[in-house]
Amino acid sequence: MNQALLWGIGMVALGGILQGSFAAPMRRMPAWRWENSWLLFALSGLIIFPWIVNFSSVPNVTRVYAGSSPSTLIKVLVFGVLWGVGATLFGLAISRVGMALGFALILGITSSFGSLIPMAILQPDQLLAKRGLALIAGSAVMLLGLVFLALAGRAREHDLRMGKSVRSGFAFGLVLCIFSGIFSSMMNFSFVFGDELRLRALHSGASSAMAANPIWALTVTGGFVPNLLYCVYLLNKNRTWSVFREGKTPTCWLLGILMGLLWFGGTVLYGVGAASLGALGGIVGWPIFMTIDIIAALFWGAVSGEWQGARRRALVYNWAGVGILLVAIVIISAGNVT
Repeated sequence: MNQALLWGIGMVALGGILQGSFAAPMRRMPAWRWENSWLLFALSGLIIFPWIVNFSSVPNVTRVYAGSSPSTLIKVLVFGVLWGVGATLFGLAISRVGMALGFALILGITSSFGSLIPMAILQPDQLLAKRGLALIAGSAVMLLGLVFLALAGRAREHDLRMGKSVRSGFAFGLVLCIFSGIFSSMMNFSFVFGDELRLRALHSGASSAMAANPIWALTVTGGFVPNLLYCVYLLNKNRTWSVFREGKTPTCWLLGILMGLLWFGGTVLYGVGAASLGALGGIVGWPIFMTIDIIAALFWGAVSGEWQGARRRALVYNWAGVGILLVAIVIISAGNVT
């Protein structure tokens, strides 16, 4: 395995750890409602940090956008808005099924959609090559892991609410996870189909590590719109605007900003790593990124006590699912060894 490949996988993995940790601070914000913490995360992680990084790392970034084709800009924005719908559903889903299970189901679906579909469209000849076969096999193994994780989550719900009605709540949360996973894959669509922006950023003098930032900034700006609209709707409906001034306000503000920093920091590192993986970096790096993301979220879910009270069966399903996800990473990585 060459040095560039190791570097790329390492950066993708580190990005996955950061993104898998971004929701953990919500556990320390009990004084705030979901819409309060999510709006602050969206503002910091989808607007403030992305544009600060974009303008500071890409020379003449306005010329990069001005020189790009309208079709590319429209694609990136549209995929960003669709991803934003998935991000909104993501926040709602993890509040119902838990951080560990929600991350696993949503990101597993996102991984499959976000890698296989772009390859089928852009590089159909690679589907039956070594990389393509490894990606298909790894995605299939990943889906098996997700089945085990779903079983673990269902068993956990049963153990924690013995004898109570849990089916309807779990079923609704599962539906949210599925739709969130499908829409969230649009983030990688923006990266893959917006490559013109990366190439123009390189031509403008940006480093290869930072050249994807014009894509990310535009994508998450589009994604900010549905998040903003839904949060404002809930703030008005629940009359929770005043929560921003109540409770442990300074701590909650810092934790909400930390959520945005962790999330976008993970996105930047994914872009750095994917660029090091070659022409198909955005395709083969995506499932690795998502898998590490899932494992990090499972870790934080365990630390926060989500699995306390669960019986052995649920824990066995959970760790079996984690082990299978790690096998999926090995398969996908092996397909890229030259």
